[in-house]
Amino acid sequence: MSFNFGLINFLLLYGGGAKGGLLDVNPGLIFWTIVTFIILLIILKKTAWQPILTALKEREESIRSALEKAERARKEADEIFEKNQKSLAEAEEQVRKIINEGKEYANKLRNEIISRANEEAQKMIDNAKQEIETKKQEALLELKEIVADLSIQAAEKILEESLDREKHKKLIEKLIQNLPKG
Repeated sequence: MSFNFGLINFLLLYGGGAKGGLLDVNPGLIFWTIVTFIILLIILKKTAWQPILTALKEREESIRSALEKAERARKEADEIFEKNQKSLAEAEEQVRKIINEGKEYANKLRNEIISRANEEAQKMIDNAKQEIETKKQEALLELKEIVADLSIQAAEKILEESLDREKHKKLIEKLIQNLPKG
């Protein structure tokens, strides 16, 4: 339907021979303007109105759907964020726990090492004291033997010589000087 409403309006305005000013009321013009407007509305309703309403509804649905998706995505993001926060807190707690366990283990190990070192040192000191005591006893025994031998030698020399007190004193001094030094 190819109807040119502009032509009808032109004919009504200028072809009807209506005379008058711009502000004059022309009932024929009003009638044809209303008829033209109604015909235009009917044509638009049949051809353009339904697609426009459909497009608006589709647009409204897509916006609503996008808003719902955005809200779901925001909720999911919030949930993920909370889970990540919990995971982070748990990880930090585990790290603290591992560090504390490591410190406790290090302290325990250090104490054990110190205890073993002290035990070893005490054993070495005890062994050294024992060895010193053994060497001391051996030295005393050896010294006693030497003194006994010297006493016997001194007694033999004294008996060989006269019992002169002055000679006896010099002989003992000489024997003392001959004692092994050490």
